[in-house]
Amino acid sequence: MLNRVRSAVAHLVSSGGAPPSRPKSPDLPNATSAPPAAPPQAPRSPPARAGSGGAAPARTVEARASFSRPTFLQLSPGGLRRADDHAGRAVQSPPDTGRRLPWSTGYAEVINAGKSRHNEDQACCEVVYVEGRRSVSGAPREPSRGQGLCFYYWGLFDGHAGGGAAEMASRLLHRHIREQLKDLVEILQDPLPPPLCLPSTPGAPGSSDSSQLVGPQSCWSSQKEVTHESLVVGAIENAFQLMDGQMARERRGQQVEGGCCALVVVYLLGKVYVANAGDSRAIIVRNGEVIPMSREFTPETERQRLQLLGFLKPELLGGEFTHLEFPRRVQPKELGQRMLYRDQNMTGWAYKKIELEDLRFPLVCGEGKKARVMATIGVTRGLGDHNLRVCSSTLPIKPFLSCFPEVRVYDLTQYEHCPDDVLVLGTDGLWDVTSDCEVAATVDRVLSAYEPNDPSRYTALAQALVLGARGTPRDRGWRLPNNKLGSGDDISVFVIPLGGPGSYS
Repeated sequence: MLNRVRSAVAHLVSSGGAPPSRPKSPDLPNATSAPPAAPPQAPRSPPARAGSGGAAPARTVEARASFSRPTFLQLSPGGLRRADDHAGRAVQSPPDTGRRLPWSTGYAEVINAGKSRHNEDQACCEVVYVEGRRSVSGAPREPSRGQGLCFYYWGLFDGHAGGGAAEMASRLLHRHIREQLKDLVEILQDPLPPPLCLPSTPGAPGSSDSSQLVGPQSCWSSQKEVTHESLVVGAIENAFQLMDGQMARERRGQQVEGGCCALVVVYLLGKVYVANAGDSRAIIVRNGEVIPMSREFTPETERQRLQLLGFLKPELLGGEFTHLEFPRRVQPKELGQRMLYRDQNMTGWAYKKIELEDLRFPLVCGEGKKARVMATIGVTRGLGDHNLRVCSSTLPIKPFLSCFPEVRVYDLTQYEHCPDDVLVLGTDGLWDVTSDCEVAATVDRVLSAYEPNDPSRYTALAQALVLGARGTPRDRGWRLPNNKLGSGDDISVFVIPLGGPGSYS
């Protein structure tokens, strides 16, 4: 077992590598553009090839080679090579010329300092039009009856063990959300409470009258109240699950390697929905105040969920791990002694007599950024990772990883926002070295230097956040002004203005 743990540590250090080329996957139907707001779908930036001077041939683009960057960066082949340079670590942002991102959103990114061969982060920013699938009565919708919905979408995807899962999620997750919202178009625009049931097929006999659909009164005294907001939350949660299922089905044929954390923002009907699965983070900075809009999901924050699963299904531990946690690894010489421990029900600590099975490796080990599940992975929610195994073992880790996000809602109509109020999204490369308060201070410093109506101010803010976390190159690596190590990870940041788009109704 000691050799296995050593192998795990060596694997973590050397996990970088070149993801293999992957053919184009059969995507969901293309997102329908909302005329005239939605930008047309475009292929992702072509992959860069070492030593090539011109654009990659069309066949290479179709093959979806291993390295690509978000389309909205509009990178040339030369720009792609600069974005892939670990030595220079040039910050990338959308060009000033051409169409800006929705809401004048700012974006910036930088590659890691050598942690992996390519930048495994991906990003997406879309305006998506949703056309209703049917009316709540089951009758086919006539073109003149009602209108569709338009939602704004931002997504950050932090890949690990390869960039395939992040790249796939950046292309498809918003389409899964659109598909889940199709049944809700008419319902969300109706002030009445949502119907209890929808007809299974168009034209099938049935009624949306909840009084006819409630079960026996002996079991149900009244129907639970379901809000329109909770329907949108459920649609986003289902979309994450469907995206993860698609990755599981296509992981071999499409070579979807690795996994990814996912941080997604959806603006719909006056409300911002922030969905997080992983260790990325979102905060709102409003009038200088920090409002957390997500929390990180790590082996430490989800210890009790992981331990409960290991307790209920010990076969998932393979006889190699224990679901109990100890302050340190138990030694054979400590058999029979009483040592501090905690299980799935405990937040505090107690003593127990050490038994033979307690010598197994703990399911959750380490602290902070070094915390791991099964000595392998440092995040507990995300997409993909269907092929992930314990090092030097066939034991799968996926059963302990959840694809479901936590969704938090912010009602934009309840506050009067100024142009300096922003929603900041960042992958963990930003937050590893930057606190919420430091981000808020940067927001105030950068935005105060620009006119409120200058749309480039949010891109400048995103660049300042990335540069501040990256640091500057010195003899001993990338350093911050206080001489502490800067972030050596990929860093991606969205800055979404909350006071810029005008009316939210």
